Amino acid sequence: MDFTTENLTTLFENLAARMATERDTLCALDGLIGDADHGIAMEQGMQAAAAAVPGLPTLQDQFNTAARAFLNAVGASSGPLYATALMRAAKIAGPRTAMPRAETPTLITAMAEGIAHRGKAEPGQKTMIDAWHPASEAAKSGATWGEILQAAQTGADATAEMQATLGRAARLGARSLGHKDLGAVSACMIIAEFAKALG
Repeated sequence: MDFTTENLTTLFENLAARMATERDTLCALDGLIGDADHGIAMEQGMQAAAAAVPGLPTLQDQFNTAARAFLNAVGASSGPLYATALMRAAKIAGPRTAMPRAETPTLITAMAEGIAHRGKAEPGQKTMIDAWHPASEAAKSGATWGEILQAAQTGADATAEMQATLGRAARLGARSLGHKDLGAVSACMIIAEFAKALG
């Protein structure tokens, strides 16, 4: 069974629902080293994306439209980062109504590369890249969706031991130690929904 435009519509609905469910948890965690709004931003972005994609003719159209919707809905730094990620996914998905499921891990690699390029981030700086990069490396190596998600979660867990050197949390210096990066935590939630839909 290929991954179709209908499947992608459902995936965005599930992403919106997941972020609505996790919003308060993400905001509470963000309050420890950020400004307590990450959950709201992610919920608004995914709700807007989910509302924008139904009925569009190709996977590429859906991802590109979701990117614009997310960016318009989210003023925070995650807006441009995820917009870029979704536009990179659009290139991989292409102007087709379906793609083979065996190809779908390349979406994670494309999204990770888009986020790294836009955010100028590298692993070890306590950002969402600490989840996206290992997930991407796993995807490139031919890992299963379960292994891709596990790589992301291991990366996100490791951010608790990192001192932030990029982004808002960097201003806290050593006080950022002991807390996971929120972007990495929400990245795992996104990758988990991809894994559920595609694994």
